Amino acid sequence: MQLKKTLVLGATTNPERYAHRALEMLTRYGHPVVAVGQKAGEVSGVAIQTSPISIDELDTVTLYLNPERQKAYYDYILSLQPKRVIFNPGTENSEFYALLAKHNIQAEVACTLVLLSTGQY
Repeated sequence: MQLKKTLVLGATTNPERYAHRALEMLTRYGHPVVAVGQKAGEVSGVAIQTSPISIDELDTVTLYLNPERQKAYYDYILSLQPKRVIFNPGTENSEFYALLAKHNIQAEVACTLVLLSTGQY
């Protein structure tokens, strides 16, 4: 399995949220993880940053923000030039899909947890 540097956008320390579960699972599978969320904290040894940070050689952004909240991050995500952006359930956003396509970034509507557990990540 190839390890993929991943940004969890919408990260949280709340164990009931899918973003938290994704952080735990990505770490458990050995993927290098960066987390950005509203509140600072730590999940599985990964510090949650409260503002966008520079990330080199990013493979994947996995989104846990609703479409309205994503708008503030469009330029940030494009500047990172990831290979793909995963739109988890509830984050679907056709406006952003089009923007990503213009920058040759793959938009993938999927669940990070399912992709990891089925070996498709």
